[in-house]
This record gives sequence, structure tokens and C-alpha cells, in this order.
Amino acid sequence: MDEAVGLLEGELGVGRRSLADLDTEDAWPAFLRFGRLLFDVPDTPDTDGLLFQYGPSSFDGPPTFTLDLTRQFAIADSDGDHDHYVQVHCELRYRPAPALQALGSFDSWFFHGGGDDLDAWAEGLSKRAAWATIRTLKPAEIRVYQEQV
Repeated sequence: MDEAVGLLEGELGVGRRSLADLDTEDAWPAFLRFGRLLFDVPDTPDTDGLLFQYGPSSFDGPPTFTLDLTRQFAIADSDGDHDHYVQVHCELRYRPAPALQALGSFDSWFFHGGGDDLDAWAEGLSKRAAWATIRTLKPAEIRVYQEQV
């Protein structure tokens, strides 16, 4: 997991081009490729999940609309008990626009080992009416980072 951010950046093509050159349709399949990579996580439910979420935000600056593609890993302590989560984000920020504000907020999780199919989850998200709006827009900013939660 120590290499997770680098692996996501590799899927995004960082090094061959800058994050500023990417658009939404570049980021989504790159995130899904990253989501297919297997990591050594505890053998318990909900230890390796993908989160697709969007909505208006203004956490650390002016108001934006954010599409946050996140992979979350559960981290166990030395006794094998849950200790914390590590989240790796590909955060796409868009300038506020009425069409984006009208989408409101949404989130959907996928967990490896949960019996669901990653491709079916991704296809369902791609068929949402909101995706038709989001996918055509160029993000004002893309951030890739990791945090402990």
C-alpha cells in the first residue's frame, strides 16, 4: 500500500503528461485500472473498497464541484484488529456551474471480496444521467493524494 499513490499516478500517466492535461474521461478508466490491482489487505469484509462520490464542496477554498474517486484500505494493528483506514484519492475539481449544482451529491461504494462485480458497478455509474454531464467537463484541478482516516 505504500506504493498506492504512485500506482494510481502511473495509471493516470503522470510522468508522461501532467495532471492538468487530463480530463474526466482519462481519470475514470485510469482509476478503474488502479481499482483492479490487488493489494495485501486483511482477510475481512470491506477492507479494500472503491468510492465514487460527487457534489458541491468548499472545504479548502472557493466553492467547487468535486468528483472524488477514492480507494480505501483497512489497516490492521499487530493483533489483527482494525486500526485505521488509508484512502488514496483522485479528486477532480470543477468550477461551479448550474448543471453541476443541479446534480446534488451522490456516493457509491464497491468492495473487493463482497460478491459484487467491479465492471458491473462501473458500468452502472457510467450509465447514470449525472455522468453525461460530468464526463464532458474539463476539471479546473486534479489532485492525487493519500490520507489516513
